[in-house]
Formats: sequence, C-alpha cells, structure tokens
Amino acid sequence: MYISKLHLRNWRNFRDLEANLQPRVFVLGPNAVGKSNLLDAFRFLRDIASPGGGLNTAVASRGGVSLIRCLYARKYPDVGIKVALSEDEGGSQWEYDLTISQNNNRHPFVKSEKVRELDKVVLQRPSEEDKNDEARLTQTALEQISENKAFRAVADFFRSVSYQHIVPQVVRDPRGFSGAPVTNDPFGRDFLLRVWNTSANTRESRFKNITRALQVAIPQLKDLHLDMDTQGVPHLQGALEHWRPHAAKQNESHFSDGTLRLLGLLWAVSEGTGPLLLEEPELSLHPEIVRRLPLLFGEVARKRKVRRQVVISTYSQEILANGGIGAEEVLLLKPAKEGTVLTSPDDVDLALLANGLTVADVLLPKAAPSIQSEFALVK
Repeated sequence: MYISKLHLRNWRNFRDLEANLQPRVFVLGPNAVGKSNLLDAFRFLRDIASPGGGLNTAVASRGGVSLIRCLYARKYPDVGIKVALSEDEGGSQWEYDLTISQNNNRHPFVKSEKVRELDKVVLQRPSEEDKNDEARLTQTALEQISENKAFRAVADFFRSVSYQHIVPQVVRDPRGFSGAPVTNDPFGRDFLLRVWNTSANTRESRFKNITRALQVAIPQLKDLHLDMDTQGVPHLQGALEHWRPHAAKQNESHFSDGTLRLLGLLWAVSEGTGPLLLEEPELSLHPEIVRRLPLLFGEVARKRKVRRQVVISTYSQEILANGGIGAEEVLLLKPAKEGTVLTSPDDVDLALLANGLTVADVLLPKAAPSIQSEFALVK
C-alpha cells in the first residue's frame, strides 16, 4: 500500500496543495519553500497513530496549532490533511481526511475526521457520541483501538511511515549526542542497536544485499556484519581486501562519512514496509555514487521483493540526471504570494523529457531560487 494522493489545507507553507503521488516521489524546490514541511505531513500522520503519540503530542512537538497553521490562512483557519491509500496503481483503496483546530486555551481538537473504504464511509466525526462528550474530540480515531477496528489497516500503515536522516558522526558516537537511551532516532543514535535487534538471519541477509550494493562505492569491501562488545555496545565490522593474504577489519569509527551514510540509507530502504522519507540523501556522498542512488535503492528493494514507497527531497543534479525518473514522479514546489504552490511540467517540459532530456535538465532549473529571492535573503 502507498499514499497515492495528498491534500494539505493550511498546513505550514501550504494554503491549499493537492498532489498525485507515485510509489517513488522526488520533491524539488528552492530553500524555505516547504520541502521538509511536506514530508512532515506524513510524519504527523505517523505520530498521531503511534503508541505513546496521539494528536496532542504530535501537535505539541511542533509548537502548537498556531505554528502548524499556514500564515496565509484567512477565511478557513482550520488545518487539514487528506490522503488516499492505494494497494496498487489501479485506484484508491482507502481515504483518510482529518481537520483540526484549537480551542480558546490553544488545545488542539478534531474538527472533523472521515474514513472511506472504496465508496463506503467507515467513519464520520463528529459523531453523536462526540457531540455528547466533546472530550472525545481531543483524540483522533486513529489513536483509539476501540474506534479504529474497521480501518486498523490505515492506522497500521501510518505507523509504518519512517523518516531517516542518518548522521555519520552520531552513528559513531551516539552517547556523545545523548546520554540517555534513544529509540527510533532518525539521525542514527540507536542505528547500530536497531540493526542488532533485527533477527540474526534477517540481519545477515540484508547485510549481504547491502554489501553487494556498497561494493559500487567500496570495491574492496568483502564482508559486513555486526558484533557486540563486552560492554553491550554493538559495532559494525567490515572486511576490506588488499594485497595482504587476509582482509583488514574496520569498524564504524574507521568508515568514512560517505560509507556510513550510504550504509544507513540502504539499511533504511531494506528494513521497513511503509513510506520511507529521505531528505537530501546525497549529503556526504561522491557525485558518482549519488548518480547511482536510485538504482541502488531499487536493487535493495528488489532483493527483498517488497514494494515500498520512497519520498525524497533533493537538490541533486546527479540523482535527477537518472533517465529512469519520470515527470509524474516529481513534485516541483514554488513560492507564491499566498504560500507555496505545486507546479506541473508544461507541454514543452514534457516534450523535452520525451526526447531524452532528464528531470535534472528540464525541471531542476525551475527549482532554483530567483534573483529577487536571493537579494531579499541578503538584505
């Protein structure tokens, strides 16, 4: 299942944005246009559906409804997220539509919540029970087990959303960045422990696939595995072949930033089933490796035989120069007077792409900041 449509209403930069999404999505646009905020809409759905999360926690972690709401919101100040979920490219299976607002005490509440399965309405809020007990509207039905039985597949899907932005320095020294244990950290504080907690057979199988992919960047890499030291700290171990008869062993402290970054990206692609959100995966990587990232991601995914939606925000000329990326996979964001808008390729763009030019040639230049915008930033 993947998110095939997204509609944001007064969400951050977006006063009103509607987008059709493919199983692979590339988000383009100049600085401060809202690429991260668009990805955060998926994370928000995950947070409200996750155990220990919920609407209040998700909103509070983002500074409150006032900071989530688009600055250009006027007549209709409520914040809305609507998504369609598809089992395949043939059509939508589910539709989830949430609108939130805040009361006089700035506490968030559900203004409306609706779930449809095909053409059947499964949930419509506020219900009579909600009207009789308004405290119920402080929670979405997603976070209530007794309420989401009929559409638990939707709640489970939202929980499967993963945001990963592995920072090599954090992987090498997680305790230096946080004294207390951290779980599900997108920046990598628990990355090696998360790998260790994967079943041994699954871990070794993934490492084999990842090693083959990593050999594009490190041809001498012959083996990759994880060991636990006497203090209960997991360490990445790699064997690198050279002129000596026995391969040299290195751990994560010896790996380059690019190697750790690429390893983290490939593991992220291989470990889940729900949408994977990646911001600027090209960071720390050699341009030739960046150029191959779409192919490497595809290779790891094919080995798993699991189709997983990947949403990537990027500025990279190298990634977008891949001839296999289609115009329908690109979301091009542009600033406008009333917030960020989504622009579609025009007929000339489509003709150029059809005649062999790439997204990097045709659409990436349109994501560059204007001279006026750059001047405004300098001032």
